[in-house]
Amino acid sequence: MDNKEKILIVDDEKIVRESLYHWFEDDNYEVDTAEDGETALNKYGKDKYDLLLVDMKMPGMSGLDLLSKIKAIDKDALIILITAFASVPTAITALKNGAYDYVTKPVDPDELAHLVKRALEQRALKKENTQLKENIDEIIKPDNLIGESFQMKKIYELVHTVARTDTTVMIRGESGTGKELVAKAIHINSNRKYFPIITVNCGALAESLLESELFGHEKGSFTGAQFKRKGKFEMADRGTIFLDEIGSISLKMQIELLRVVETKQFNRVGGNELIKSDFRVITATNEPLEELVKAGKFREDLYYRLNVFSIVIPPLRERRQDIPLLVSFFINKFSTVMNKPVKKVSKEAMEFLTNHDWPGNVRELENAIERAMVVGKTNSITVDDLPFHLSNNSEFNSDEKSLASFERNYILKILNENSWNISKAAQTLDIDRVTLYNKINKYSLRKAEN
Repeated sequence: MDNKEKILIVDDEKIVRESLYHWFEDDNYEVDTAEDGETALNKYGKDKYDLLLVDMKMPGMSGLDLLSKIKAIDKDALIILITAFASVPTAITALKNGAYDYVTKPVDPDELAHLVKRALEQRALKKENTQLKENIDEIIKPDNLIGESFQMKKIYELVHTVARTDTTVMIRGESGTGKELVAKAIHINSNRKYFPIITVNCGALAESLLESELFGHEKGSFTGAQFKRKGKFEMADRGTIFLDEIGSISLKMQIELLRVVETKQFNRVGGNELIKSDFRVITATNEPLEELVKAGKFREDLYYRLNVFSIVIPPLRERRQDIPLLVSFFINKFSTVMNKPVKKVSKEAMEFLTNHDWPGNVRELENAIERAMVVGKTNSITVDDLPFHLSNNSEFNSDEKSLASFERNYILKILNENSWNISKAAQTLDIDRVTLYNKINKYSLRKAEN
């Protein structure tokens, strides 16, 4: 036994104390003694004992009195009473006051040793169960949700608060901050975790396609509908539906969405059957919905219906202390995938990574590390391996500090790096081609003429 369990023996008879002391010392326990209740109480206040053996009848403070006083200090204290005059009322009083059990004199060493062992085993099991419960109550995070900054700890706290409820959640933050990961964290910590989380990128689909995607369709309901198809709301039954880029949907779809969120009922496109689905709604946006509401582009009633509980994810530049943790995570990830021995980052490269503003946030950092792993020739990432070291962040040294200006400049940068190959640029940005085309039109981006 590496960590000996500690027993305190309390008895006014010296021969009893010494006998019990040697019995339990021989059984490899750490043993201490006290000749009366006052001494025992003082010792208990200064030290911690796993179990107490207490004589019921002692001069001054009785065993029952000592039991009550120690239980007032520590309700989990483990106490076995020893009595020469066992009676039913006394036994009932002892057990009601919190004693684990009692034995009668003369004490049978084997019987007492067995009782002590069983009591300590039950105590250890209870402690283990408590620790397991505490571990279960801790937030379970998706692998990529990394960060120990106070901002991220606040997000974990919010996730823990809202996960066990069915409250509708809106996640807000710039592109690439990890809104979908937070949605997954909420889902896997919820009571719906054994059912699916269904993700829909609302900004990647035209209105007609989005309607079919969300609600499903019947065979023959439109050209190309050769089969009946379940929609995402139906697939999310008993689980969670995550609606990303919620600010991009049309006013017509907003009306439909409001009705479905409120009633949990809908019809497939081209169908008459009323379908019910028990889903939880989590949405995400990088757009200022309040401004869209004022401009009449987003319904106020839908906004309030979706924005019941809000989580705002800070951009990476506002939590720079998390960058080394993220870099380490991505290096381990890509070194395994690529089977490359890269395990560290040079001091200069880490300084550059930490000081960069990361307009593309965590997604941009991940792409930068992946690129560095591909082009790197040594087992350490250097500044020369990074994709933007020569630019010195010049594209983003603009007087414009709005999210839109950052997004516009970053998308233009990626398009230029990929020679305006839309497929490659969309892959680098980790968005659909349709979304990229929409962004190009939104910001009126044009390829520079040679």
